Amino acid sequence: MIFFNHQVQEARSRIASARAVTVLTGAGISADSGVPTFRGADGFWRNFRAEELATPEAFERNPRLVWEWYNWRRETLATKKPNDAHYALARLEGRAQDFHLITQNVDGLHRLAGSRRMSELHGDIWKVRCTNCHHIADNRDVPLALLPHCHTCGGLLRPHIVWFGESLDEQVLANSFQAVESCDVMVIVGTSGLVYPAAMLMPSAKDHGAFVIEVNLDSTAYSPDVALSLHGRAKDIVPLLL
Repeated sequence: MIFFNHQVQEARSRIASARAVTVLTGAGISADSGVPTFRGADGFWRNFRAEELATPEAFERNPRLVWEWYNWRRETLATKKPNDAHYALARLEGRAQDFHLITQNVDGLHRLAGSRRMSELHGDIWKVRCTNCHHIADNRDVPLALLPHCHTCGGLLRPHIVWFGESLDEQVLANSFQAVESCDVMVIVGTSGLVYPAAMLMPSAKDHGAFVIEVNLDSTAYSPDVALSLHGRAKDIVPLLL
């Protein structure tokens, strides 16, 4: 416990004195809000094969089936609220001179907590994109009208999500790498470090001289290379870092 407290104090000091802080979050932060993870025993994928639902080909083949599944996911997420870790990161954004949040999550909980300077690598389940005119809009309808169509041109809407087989948005990815390459401190919360290209962000931050802090329940692929690795729930540890 003494060692852990010392680590927390060092992390807090580093963050407080940093000119620029970049945070990367994954499923672990949302798990503390009761959001099922994709890979866990209670995960979203447990009853489906991803290839049947989360690909452009699946949507082209059966858009109603894909939207029914996303509607079920939206209904599940609509009952979840940000936790103390989400709110702590939103407060940190207000305090830091330069701050950027990068998230792999699509649940929108960071935005609900008040985060604004943010890159959503995999999109946002509460946004829709027209397959015809490509307009992106917020949509928090629960349940959705199936099939949803664009108010502008009448085209079929799809979830604003990066599906398997699709590339991440180039500008979002560029903003993310710019943030990690220019920060003094990088904080990684609740991600395994196994999913690319997000897995490349920590090494890039370290190569550019950042002090890297990890918060996760268990050791990850990042753990051997970070400056501090704090084990525990995000909702318990992240608020301590402020």
